[in-house]
Amino acid sequence: MTEPITQEQAGAVAAINNLLQVVVKGMRATQLYLPNNPVYQRAVQNMRDAFPAIWEVCSDLELKVVETDLVWEGHPVLAQPNKSESLGWLLYKESIRQVTLSPGVEEEELVKFLNVLNKARNLPTDAEDDLLTLLWEQDFQYLKYEAVDLGHEEAPHLEKSDEEPPPPAAVRQAVQEDAEEQPPEGIVNIDDFDSTLYFLDDREIGYLESEIEREYTQDLRGNVLTMLFDLLELQTYSAVRAELISILENFVPYLLAVGDFRSVAYVLQQNRDVVQRARELLPEHRTALERFPDRLSDPEAMGQLLQSLDEAVVHPTEEELGELFRELRPAALATLLGWLPRLGNERVRNLLDAAARRLAQAHPDELVAVLGRDELDMVIEGIRLAGQLKLPPVVPALGAVLENGSDEVRRAATAALAAIGSPGAFKQLERGLDDPDRDVRIGTVRAIGRAGQRGALDRIEAAINGKQLLHADLSERTAFFEAYGLLAGRAGIDTLKGMLLVKGGLLKRKVDPQIRACAAMALGKINTPEAREILLEVGQDKDPVVRTAVNRALKEGKG
Repeated sequence: MTEPITQEQAGAVAAINNLLQVVVKGMRATQLYLPNNPVYQRAVQNMRDAFPAIWEVCSDLELKVVETDLVWEGHPVLAQPNKSESLGWLLYKESIRQVTLSPGVEEEELVKFLNVLNKARNLPTDAEDDLLTLLWEQDFQYLKYEAVDLGHEEAPHLEKSDEEPPPPAAVRQAVQEDAEEQPPEGIVNIDDFDSTLYFLDDREIGYLESEIEREYTQDLRGNVLTMLFDLLELQTYSAVRAELISILENFVPYLLAVGDFRSVAYVLQQNRDVVQRARELLPEHRTALERFPDRLSDPEAMGQLLQSLDEAVVHPTEEELGELFRELRPAALATLLGWLPRLGNERVRNLLDAAARRLAQAHPDELVAVLGRDELDMVIEGIRLAGQLKLPPVVPALGAVLENGSDEVRRAATAALAAIGSPGAFKQLERGLDDPDRDVRIGTVRAIGRAGQRGALDRIEAAINGKQLLHADLSERTAFFEAYGLLAGRAGIDTLKGMLLVKGGLLKRKVDPQIRACAAMALGKINTPEAREILLEVGQDKDPVVRTAVNRALKEGKG
């Protein structure tokens, strides 16, 4: 029975009740949201803010646990009759009868305590741990609890009987005889009704089974969301719409946490439709609704989503992820490109790549912004995407990274500019002919040669006649000479012939055999009768490198 309460105690009870209500909400928030979520952080702060009022009325907060209630000095301060939601019952069924909180618990141990309770609530029935074990592992300093041994709780005293119990065989025989006796008059035997008119036929049983199946397979979340959006569209009261928007804002993080990406995509789609169709929509409500996709596309939220996808044991279907990624805003492009190289799940990576391609194609300015970032993996993925999509608006940005980027970035930019293949792209690409990196120079000159960009002919001719290739390896020399042959055509025969031959077939001066071999490969690219005649003339050259190059050039010319 509740004890009489003074005015001072009434104030204390109200403060404790307010604290416990806040703690219950905080317990739910710490279960549903990650620590960096604003809802989580606000719930933790609300709990901490509620404690100073408690320390003003008591030095330590001692709470008795009485089944579903928490009691302070004989006065109930938290009553939750529903056992599935009751904090008191969670403690009571684990033998805890008192919890004492001391100053400092709100800063040091309260969140840990709630995490332990959430973990204990979700333990399977066959788990080795229990709540007491989890609490003991934490070694709390500001939180104490008292537990009882269930075997020693007060129970009615049983007097010992002087009669000896019957032997087991006699008990078994008596039970069997009772079972064989006819039931008393008035007792119905279910067997008497087997196959009677009162039993369902196959058609009726099939109908019930189909209805049960339909009930269990229907999308309850989808139904709830549909009703919410119907109300949001049809109800014109501002207070109602504000409440509905608040519900949706809190519901989306929960859907992401449980992996229901299809429902998140549905929320974003319906959100867009409501903004277009709803009557008398206030500006602040319109702004809140339009902010939904922006929140999902925020780098922090997007990063958490992608990490959970990559680490998930059970992955969503391609259709579910596709629907979600199609709702992303342009601001998500940088986050997508930054995560692409890190994803281990190939299916998620393909869907992410498709989403990035869609955003980059629709918003090339976002891709340009990505190329100006400092994150190496993100920039390389952006360059790769620009090359695949052949986006001319990105060409100036690619030219900038080709001039100032790292070796790896410049190589990727070379391939992307070559893939785009526009006049502007090749104008930017010509910078790579003098690049300090060998791979960039080779990639540049090969791309220019294949595309027939004669605007770079003078620079390539200067390279093969000058000192640029003096210390180059055979691959680079071959690339420059073959590009020269492709671009110069007949006009380059005399230059190449002078490197390969002298009048009368004798060498006037000592020439590097690799240079002569490269000149032979260039003549093979020209592939005119005059060029072939020069190649045949040195077909039996003494130098094996030259002979090999001549034979290869002749074979390619025939092909």
